[in-house]
Amino acid sequence: MAVKIGICGAAGRMGKTILEVCHDTEGVVIAAAIEHNESPMTGMDAGEIAGLGNLGVSITDDIAAVADLLDVIIDFTLAGSVPANVEKCRAAGKNMVIGTTGLSEEQKETIRKASEEIAIVFAPNMSIGVNLCFKLLEVAARVVGNDADIEIIEAHHREKKDAPSGTSLRMGEVVANALGRDLKDCAIYGREGHTGVRNKKTIGFETIRAGDIVGEHTVMFATAGERVEISHKATSRKTFATGAVRAALWVSGKDRGLFDMQDVLGL
Repeated sequence: MAVKIGICGAAGRMGKTILEVCHDTEGVVIAAAIEHNESPMTGMDAGEIAGLGNLGVSITDDIAAVADLLDVIIDFTLAGSVPANVEKCRAAGKNMVIGTTGLSEEQKETIRKASEEIAIVFAPNMSIGVNLCFKLLEVAARVVGNDADIEIIEAHHREKKDAPSGTSLRMGEVVANALGRDLKDCAIYGREGHTGVRNKKTIGFETIRAGDIVGEHTVMFATAGERVEISHKATSRKTFATGAVRAALWVSGKDRGLFDMQDVLGL
């Protein structure tokens, strides 16, 4: 039986890519496309804006109006829009996949509370490769982390609004947790001026925003005489969209709970 998916942020770059992947994925039906209430795309056919031809699915600004048509909503909108979208899905009893980054702790708490009633996959990066890297980072941190200077370098396109990226922060959390540290206490976000000798217990972050870079992340474990680097480079947004659709298929069968891509992939 096909899973009926709705896409929040359907007219955005990620939204269009998710529409394309949904269209090409067996067992998936594009049931709804949602945008904010000031979008000029409202009323247009979702397939037309994504280059898929007419799908007979008009873009709406009202989740509640299309909730009965859906099994799962995929949300790649802005951080400020997520809490309201989550509350509407909770009220309608519809599961979610959330890939939006840059959320505050208060916004994340809204997701956690809603997951007591609906099932939500919430992950800073839906890429299968990135989530494999999370697992590799955990292993590397346990083996060499206490002896290494650890640096996380990330690069994204010039339009990305949050920094460091949600993926790099999650990488930092994975490493810190494996070492028994709290990232809030050991993270260093950029350096300038006379910084003194590096504290080995810190985890450094460097951020690049340039051009049309889709997403690149490298975690460096540098010791005396050698270094280990774990890197991931995305060349297409399809990698994130494919993971999001896979998560939607997985979460459609859940009753409630908060999950991430590690759960979806069985890692």
